[in-house]
Parts: sequence; structure tokens; C-alpha cells
Amino acid sequence: MKKILLIDDSEYIIEGTASLLRFEDYDVITANNGATGVKMAIEHHPDLIICDVSMPEMDGFAVLKEIRNNKETESMRFMFLTARADKSDMRTGMEIGAD
Repeated sequence: MKKILLIDDSEYIIEGTASLLRFEDYDVITANNGATGVKMAIEHHPDLIICDVSMPEMDGFAVLKEIRNNKETESMRFMFLTARADKSDMRTGMEIGAD
């Protein structure tokens, strides 16, 4: 079973998205902030990380940089899930290594 780490500060988004992914037979683990998400990525080695961009303290861009700068996590697949629709945000995410 593929494991997905879902990182978002919105409990509503986490609950809804995790439910949909579990329905599709994914093993889903969640984190409600970026720092916890980075720790969970190191501990659980997910097949995919889905991360919000806009979070307090450590935003999604900072999470991705931490993931890419750690030998244990640098090759993990990483995808942003965000309400931001600006093309510059999308470009920034891709430039720093989002899938």
C-alpha cells in the first residue's frame, strides 16, 4: 500500500483529503504544520508528500527546501495542494523541486 504524507494547517482540508485518499486505498499520515511534516517525512518515508503552500511559521516552500536538503528525504515525490492560483507561485514551487 502506498503511503502519502498530507501536510496542511486546515483540519477541514486534512480530514476531507485524507478520507478521499484512504477510500482509494492509500495509507495516509497527516501533519498540521510544516515542521511536524518534515519530521514525519524523515520518520515514515512516504511515497508522496502533499503539502499546502500557505501555512504559518513554516510555509510549504520552506518544507520543500527542508525535504530537498536532507539526504533521507531529498528524492521523495512532493506535490503542492493550494488555493493559490498565481502562476508565479506555481513556478516557484517547480523551481525549488516540487513534482
